[in-house]
Order: sequence, then structure tokens, then C-alpha cells
Amino acid sequence: MNAYVERVIEETKKKNADQPEFLQTVTEVLTSIAPVVDAHPEYEANALLERIVEPERQIMFRVAWTDDEGKPHVNRGYRIQFNGALGPYKGGLRFHPTVNLSILKFLGFEQIFKNSLTTLPIGGAKGGSDFDPHGKSDAEIMRFCQAFMTELQRHIGPSTDVPAGDIGVGGREIGYLFGQYRRIRDSWDNGVLTGKPLTYGGSLIRPEATGYGVLYYAQQVFAHENDDIKGKTFALSGYGNVAWGAAKKIAELGGKVVTISGHNGYVYDPEGIVTEEKINYLLEMRASKNANIRMYAEKFGCEFHEGEKPWGVKVDVAIPCAAQNEIGMKEAEQLVANGTKYYFEGANMPATNEAIEYLQSHGVIVGPAKAVNAGGVAVSALEMSQNSERLSWTSEEVDAKLYNIMKSIHDASAASAEEYGLGYDLVKGANIAGFQKVADAMMSQGLF
Repeated sequence: MNAYVERVIEETKKKNADQPEFLQTVTEVLTSIAPVVDAHPEYEANALLERIVEPERQIMFRVAWTDDEGKPHVNRGYRIQFNGALGPYKGGLRFHPTVNLSILKFLGFEQIFKNSLTTLPIGGAKGGSDFDPHGKSDAEIMRFCQAFMTELQRHIGPSTDVPAGDIGVGGREIGYLFGQYRRIRDSWDNGVLTGKPLTYGGSLIRPEATGYGVLYYAQQVFAHENDDIKGKTFALSGYGNVAWGAAKKIAELGGKVVTISGHNGYVYDPEGIVTEEKINYLLEMRASKNANIRMYAEKFGCEFHEGEKPWGVKVDVAIPCAAQNEIGMKEAEQLVANGTKYYFEGANMPATNEAIEYLQSHGVIVGPAKAVNAGGVAVSALEMSQNSERLSWTSEEVDAKLYNIMKSIHDASAASAEEYGLGYDLVKGANIAGFQKVADAMMSQGLF
């Protein structure tokens, strides 16, 4: 490994010893870009890597709100503005009890390079709270969002930082957040948040964008391999927006999704989640106050495997769409043993570094998260463009732009890997392509 890269990784580990998720992504990215660093000694001379692993700004704040019984609660709010070299900070807000500094720094660091790959002018950020929206009433969620935005509004704006949704933050929450922003700022800055409903500046295709983008990227890989999605079987985890959008597009392209999963197990549907009724039921199930993956199995009479993950099912393609590190060595070995040829990451960092290395070493083609799931943030950036122009594009226009962005991400990743003699390594290629653009911008701007 490049000595400079190794030193920065070790220094980062010492400074952030209690942040395993952040250290995981820093190690993965910096190890991948070693050939670029070898070719650019000026990076070490200017401490570029030390700068890029340190957020430009970390904001943590108290969020006090009152439940329907009048009882006060206090949560933590965060916004990690990681790197703004390419444009205003851009990245989602996550409301989930597992949210902490390590999770948000890992997501924000990944977001830098993901956003760079889209070729759109956006920097990298992430934020959220350890608030749990499950089981809360609409009124409680509204009061929490209003309290959260009362502080966050000081730090964001259409040309400064543009948050979006993530786990626990959908159109309802974005609406409550925007309403409070508008109330305080007395300004119609609807470009300050993305993922909005269509009635006040949202974009068509945004709910489907991440899942659609996964398949548009996959199409390029299949074309490279002289293969076809039609007739292939797919294992998906999760049943949120990413899995829903991916299932829609897979069915449209002639593939068959046979698994989805939740926190309590997975469903195996050998007939495939291919009908409009089944795909739409994912939305209905998610909207239920008592959402549970078992509901799908009961409705459509298929197998439910309690407490298990879907990666032992024999399929052609695996697409994790849930949370980080759901695939370790055990799951990677299952995928290889079952002959799975393609693995595309719809979720953020869903596998350990060791699992990815194992998959690649056994001939599985790996599409990494920062490339594969960039469709969501890409359409968010297109939403920003529409807001700036005070107009709305048709779904066909947005979809065509999304397809072209995902194709360019694949092509740039493949070209970068080829340039550095790495063959068709889409993991290292994505890291190199994303990093190079940010590094060039930072050097040009004086590395403040």
C-alpha cells in the first residue's frame, strides 16, 4: 500500500477509534485510490487526504419536542457537511434510533464520491437524528420535524446545503420540515430540500429513482458481459423505496424478484414479485403502522423465513437494499456457493470490506453502492435544477436524464479502472473516478 495512504488511514483510526462504520469506508476508499496517489505526489505535499477525511463542518444540536400526552422528549440532531468542493452540500436526513456520529460520517464520506460520480454540481453531506418515527402519530412527527428544523435552518439553503430524505424521512417529513423552514425564513426557497411532493416543487420519478438507477447501472454491466437481465432471478433485501423501485424496473425488463426482507426475516416468492398488485403491495405494507414483512407472505401465500437473511436463496443477481453491513463473510460465501454472478449495492455500504473482497476474488461482478445507488441523489439534484428554473420536467425527461447519468457512472468507473491497469474492477474504478474529480477541485481552490 502507498505509505502516505497507510499513514492517513492509521491517523484516522486513532482520531476516530469509536467510529467503526466511518473507519470502514475510509479504509475501503483510500486503499482503492492508492494508484492515483502514487501518480500525484502533490497530494501528500498539500495534505489532501488528511483534509478529505475530515468533515468541513460537524453540527450537533438538541431537539426538544412534546408527545401527544404532553410529555417532553429530547433527541440529538446532526448535520455533517463533509465536502463542498463541487457544489452545495447534498445528502439525506435519517431519522432512526441507530443514528450516531459514526453512521452519519460514513454516509457523508460516501456521499462525497457518490455525488461526484453523478457529474452534477453537488458536494457531500449527511444528517439526521436518533428519533424513531415508528409508532408516532402524525402530530408527534410534525412537532419533532418543526423542532429539528428550527435549528437546522441556520445551516442550510439552496446554495449552501440541500438535505433530502433517507430512512425514516419521506415526503411527509420533508413537508413538515419545509413548512417550518418557510415559517422561520419567510422565503419561498423550495430548492432547500429535495424529495418534496409534486405540489410544491418535487420531481417526477424521485420515489423510484434509486431503484431505477440500480437497474440502469446493471444494464451497462450486463451489456459489458454480453448478458441480459431478461429471465434472471433476483434476491432483494428490504422493502422500502429502493427495493420497490428496483422490483418495478426488474419486472419491466423481464427479470424476476424472488425475495424481499425486513428486520424480522425474509419472504421467498418463487412465482416472483412481478405483478402490479404485488409490487404496489410493498408500498401499502410500508405505509402500515404495523409494517411487517410477514404481511406479504400471508397475503400471497408464500414462504416466510423468520430471523433469516435472503442471501442463501439461489439466484443470478443479489441486490441488498436495506442497511449497512448486512452481508458479511457468511453471506458472501452463500452467494458464491449458489453461483450468484452479479452483486449490486442498492443500500449504502451493505457489505463488509472482507465480504466484497471475497466476492470479487470468486468471480462475482460487484457494483458498489456509491455508483449503483447514486440514482436517488442524481434525481434530487435534477429536482434542484427544476426548482432553480421554476419549472417541472416530464417523467420521460427525468427518466432519460437518470438513465444517462447511471450509464456515465458505469462508464467512468470502468474507464478509471482500465486506466490504472485494474481490469473491470468497478469498485476501485468508482472510487478513483469519484475521488479524482473532488481532488482536482480541492487543489484548484487552494485546499481551504
